[in-house]
Amino acid sequence: MTSPKITLSTAQLWERRYRNQPSTSLPDNEILRLQMAHHSVRSYRSDPIPEGFLEIGIAAASSAATSSNLQTWSVVAVKDQEKRNRLAELAGGQVYIAQAPVFLAWVVDLSRLERVAQREGHSAEALDYAESFLMGTFDTGIAAQNAVVAFESLGLGTVYIGGLRNHPEEVAALLELPERTIAVVGMCVGYPTDNAAGDIKPRLAQDVVLHHEQYEHHQEAERVEAYNQRADAYQQEQGLSSRRWTETVSMRVAKAASLGGRHVMRHVLQRLGFPLD
Repeated sequence: MTSPKITLSTAQLWERRYRNQPSTSLPDNEILRLQMAHHSVRSYRSDPIPEGFLEIGIAAASSAATSSNLQTWSVVAVKDQEKRNRLAELAGGQVYIAQAPVFLAWVVDLSRLERVAQREGHSAEALDYAESFLMGTFDTGIAAQNAVVAFESLGLGTVYIGGLRNHPEEVAALLELPERTIAVVGMCVGYPTDNAAGDIKPRLAQDVVLHHEQYEHHQEAERVEAYNQRADAYQQEQGLSSRRWTETVSMRVAKAASLGGRHVMRHVLQRLGFPLD
């Protein structure tokens, strides 16, 4: 199957993403167009994904960079309807988890290294430290994003599911995860419904996120306010309620309660076998 044809140039996609024109000429190729046209899909057809699509997506994930070649991630592919229904409940009632034909649970996996070390006659003391967990989290995220690009190149839609961390111990039990593993993020994969086309959501401009030589935030307030206006325009174009991005995100970080119960994550991680020394 050929990849979906994206007719807009990278310059046009830049305008959709940032709501302004690029200040310089941009390279343009099929991969860049695919990446810049990304949007989350939250409505899926029931059609199964074709044979080989899952495997090539995971091969793309395996082709991502991994720290010291430790390969500290695993992925659990869930097609069983009852399990997907339960995962949808655990993730806060996100119905598209039950709707998409495949759900992927991306797992920070230090258990495999522990078993390898034991078979080689070594201890695995380094796995007790926060650095090992951070490294595993980075590697898992990098791998997952490689898979997203691969799936989208095949015409599939995806959406990340952070709600998998709402009840990590219940998820671990459902997926029979061993100690020293945790499903840090989920991913729906499937063919979008006709009404799931979506649009390109504006992001913070590069004058906010791109720093040259040193971190600089002296003009951040006005630049972020300009983004407020672009983001609100997008909301209204989509028929959604008007809102300020800064107000929304401020409320998300204002109190521990905003974390939806995840403020106890360190204790949960320790119970799942991550001492975080």
